[in-house]
Amino acid sequence: MTSPIDRAESTESTESTERIDRLLAGDIRTGARLMRDLDDRRPEAIALLKRVFSHTGKAYIVGITGNPGAGKSTVVDALIAHHRAAGERVGVVCVDPTSPFSGGAILGDRIRMQRHALDPDVFIRSLATRGHLGGLSRSTFDVAHVLDAMGFERVLIETVGVGQDEVDVMKAAHTTVVVTVPGLGDDIQAIKAGLLEVADVLVVNKADREGADRTERDLLHMLDLRATGERKDVEIVRTVATRGLAEGSGIRELAAAIETHRTRVWNGPDAPARARARAVAHLGELVRALLADRAQHAMAARGGVQELAQSVVERHSDPWTIAEQLVGAL
Repeated sequence: MTSPIDRAESTESTESTERIDRLLAGDIRTGARLMRDLDDRRPEAIALLKRVFSHTGKAYIVGITGNPGAGKSTVVDALIAHHRAAGERVGVVCVDPTSPFSGGAILGDRIRMQRHALDPDVFIRSLATRGHLGGLSRSTFDVAHVLDAMGFERVLIETVGVGQDEVDVMKAAHTTVVVTVPGLGDDIQAIKAGLLEVADVLVVNKADREGADRTERDLLHMLDLRATGERKDVEIVRTVATRGLAEGSGIRELAAAIETHRTRVWNGPDAPARARARAVAHLGELVRALLADRAQHAMAARGGVQELAQSVVERHSDPWTIAEQLVGAL
């Protein structure tokens, strides 16, 4: 005779299998719910993602990053239109900053892509950083895997407007596109280490502005200075993304540059090494996240971070000892 516990577990397993089947069939409602639960770090969502992971690895992931105000969302919107015209299904992950005071986020990137909202072959998911550094959200990797499992051939990840060292997107993407615009600074600004060095494709957006020629020269100068041995093969593309797919917008040229890089890294000799590097980055993110969660639980068991901080303020203890004790408790 089957016990109530066995029946409950059997029912739960059947429901999970049905959800997986719907997800792999590209069901939008199922995918959206799973992404929400993953962002909330629900254990049942992680368990489901583990089961569908073997069905991933087919989508080509392009990271779009750059300075605030460079027009990343407009570039992404135009790339969506380009890929849809080619008959491809497109998944988009937009990351927006979280307020350090209220914890809220205005997910404005989705507003700029409203014209694709009713297209069933375009899925746009906005994520808040929730304090996560590096230009991405903690659940960015997970959401990209869900879109991959749903059958989206292209996944575009747009980061928060970032500075020179917030380059986590290069760990998640097959191709990293860095968007800049004329007038952000002098030529010394252009050659600083960090953001521009991770680029596989460089974009000078708003190229109809004065100073586009100088910006391109500065980027070429940066590539020459940063080259060690053989110069890194990075294509520079000018765009006016507000023109969409119109002649002279540069979006088709940008898509072609991404395809050139894709041919080289997807099938080329560097493909296995890059795949391992992405796996290493993902594992590192997961380990850090799990340790952070356990540290929060350890602090809560000792009265919470405020209580521990007060003991430091009153000099009853020192922060190094408390940190060592918390890590030891893990």
